Amino acid sequence: MRHFILARSLLFNTLFYVNLVVRMIVALPALVLPHAFLLGILRRYAASSLWLLRVVCGTGVAWRGREKLPAGAYLVACKHQSAWETFALFALLPDPTFVLKRELMWIPLFGWFARKARMIPIDRGSRATALGRMAALARAEIPRGRQIVIFPEGTRRPPGAAPHYLPGVAYLYAETGLPCVPVALNSGLFWPRRSLRRYPGTVLVEVLDPIPPALDRRAFLSRLQTVLEDATARLVQEESEVRNQ
Repeated sequence: MRHFILARSLLFNTLFYVNLVVRMIVALPALVLPHAFLLGILRRYAASSLWLLRVVCGTGVAWRGREKLPAGAYLVACKHQSAWETFALFALLPDPTFVLKRELMWIPLFGWFARKARMIPIDRGSRATALGRMAALARAEIPRGRQIVIFPEGTRRPPGAAPHYLPGVAYLYAETGLPCVPVALNSGLFWPRRSLRRYPGTVLVEVLDPIPPALDRRAFLSRLQTVLEDATARLVQEESEVRNQ
């Protein structure tokens, strides 16, 4: 069974990156076209990647609570367990922009499209300046009705790891004045960090009740961590119970 999973995983990884590179090359004309064209390309890329993962590895996805997503602009605070959510959220959100590390903007092709998509780079080595610039770039996307996605812990954390929330999410919440939608998931059980293996099953993604704007930063961060960690633990436990049946 292990060899079968590894073989399927290697096939998927090959197809996944070929799909990514080919789509970026074919989509180069979108760099000079309106944003709507690139958004359509990104959404089709996400759908094709999810399809490949389901067909090759037997890994599907179940979206819960989609009806809780507000209209227009809002902040999305999503758990970050794997690379899966970095593309899959394009299948959930109407027009997301991601807060990401600045170094990703330097990658040929990927960085060009990230700039065109108006992603929000952050320099993690210059905290005070970086937070101010991040907030300014996020505020510029509010009139466009976009969803600003931030991973509160800043990096991937495996399922069950102790939470380590950074101040950036609270700063962004306060500076934008937007409601915040927490998104819990258990993707790390199927797409582990630092591993080539992709495991069969169903990734559970749950949209939680939006946190209204204008809360005190500390109160907001405490509430966000509580609801997001509780929901994530529940989704991880739900999968564990399925595997033990």
